[in-house]
Amino acid sequence: MSLAVLSSRTLFGLQVRPVQVEVHVGCGLPSFSIVGLPGAGVRESRERVRSALLSSGFEFPAGRITANLAPADLPKDSGRFDLPIALGVLLASGQIADARGQVPEVRHYVLAGELSLTGSIMPADAALAIALSVARDDPQAILIMAPAAAGVAARVPGLRVLSAGGLSEVVAHFTDRAMLPSATPAGHEPADEAPAPCLSDVRGQSAARRALELAAAGGHGLLLSGCPGVGKSMLARRLPGLLPPLTPDQALEVAAVHGLARSRPAWSRVPPFRAPHHGASMPALVGGGARPRPGEISLAHHGVLFLDELPEFGRQALEALREPLETGHVTVARAAGSCTFPARFQLVAAMNPCPCGWHGHPHPRRDCRCSREAVARYRARISGPLLDRIDLHVGLSVESAWLEAPPGEPSAPVRARVLAARNRQLSRQGCLNAELDGVFLDRHGEPDAGGRALLMRAVATWGWSARAARRSLRVARTLADLDGCDRVEAAHMAQAIQYRPEESA
Repeated sequence: MSLAVLSSRTLFGLQVRPVQVEVHVGCGLPSFSIVGLPGAGVRESRERVRSALLSSGFEFPAGRITANLAPADLPKDSGRFDLPIALGVLLASGQIADARGQVPEVRHYVLAGELSLTGSIMPADAALAIALSVARDDPQAILIMAPAAAGVAARVPGLRVLSAGGLSEVVAHFTDRAMLPSATPAGHEPADEAPAPCLSDVRGQSAARRALELAAAGGHGLLLSGCPGVGKSMLARRLPGLLPPLTPDQALEVAAVHGLARSRPAWSRVPPFRAPHHGASMPALVGGGARPRPGEISLAHHGVLFLDELPEFGRQALEALREPLETGHVTVARAAGSCTFPARFQLVAAMNPCPCGWHGHPHPRRDCRCSREAVARYRARISGPLLDRIDLHVGLSVESAWLEAPPGEPSAPVRARVLAARNRQLSRQGCLNAELDGVFLDRHGEPDAGGRALLMRAVATWGWSARAARRSLRVARTLADLDGCDRVEAAHMAQAIQYRPEESA
């Protein structure tokens, strides 16, 4: 057999596409070429494959070797094609046969792994994304990967994954000499995750604590404003401790995204918490690069994105958050194509009231020296449309008696109330209140007559947009769920209105 055809996968962002690896060994001057739009990492496969074959006790054919990665219009990078190319060389040169002396059947196998010079297989990047794609495209397919990557891929339900430590083991499997073992799903030790800080550390700030509970219960965005040191960041970092663990499906989605960045354990049910520096660029926040990589908003998928010092972020970076906040995904366009990353995150932001930070501080030694124009320019760094997309706006006051205040309520009972409220939402409408829209919001969030009158008065008084009014309805629905009420009442609507900025457009 002078031609072998195997299957692998390539990535463009988080999109995984099938690749047919065709290897031909023919007569002619010795050469080894790889075609099909290979990147630098794939072109280097020639040297790795040659050394791996020789180190594993096989011959390297002294002829003209051509490896084609089809389709040719898809960019291909990474060393994950080493394993299928090496096996293709062995098949095409007739060096391996099964127990009956025939060419092994490889049609239903998908191979992905980088080879070392000694022939051992190293883990392929984005193993979980590849596994999800294989399971979706061909449920009967068998995926072969390095042990570490195979353990991650085995998390995908219904997919058969085999673990191979070296090229010799793969050859032994196809020649019926020794079967590769099925991979065991990789576990994750809870001790690997630092415990979430407890809400009892926060003394005072009862209104802000209530807003944090409300945000956790309904998945609402939260903006905390106040002087330095009043506890904005402290509160924000305690939000993940109030959230329930990820569902298995959510954990798979999160792990697939983080597999591209290798930024957290391969498998964890703890909601991600991302806190980028305010100097982060727009591509760092939303994703980008020649080979698209997920940004912070995608790494916070099904978790919390905390933007401290919100006005200090670049205007372009902040404006890029507007569409993902509405749609739950972000699309990155490049010359080679566009790719979509999931980005359903909960935004929590913190800011000072003015450039110096002391505007409104009661102590005379903390007197604000900023002019009215400077304060206005500082707050104008955040556009109205972005502020309009944040459900809860909370100002934190300076509390002089915080040292004498008793410890606040711990996270455990608050988490229990949050979980109960979320269960009500999911059983009623199948999603959190922050995601309610259209006819579903009209059906489940309609307030009573008193609540409707309060909302109409707020719209008329402050000139709210339809978006602002509907976001207040969602907050009121969450307040009702926390109280265990089936109907949104006037008291819930009154509280929800207080969380909107008066200048909401």
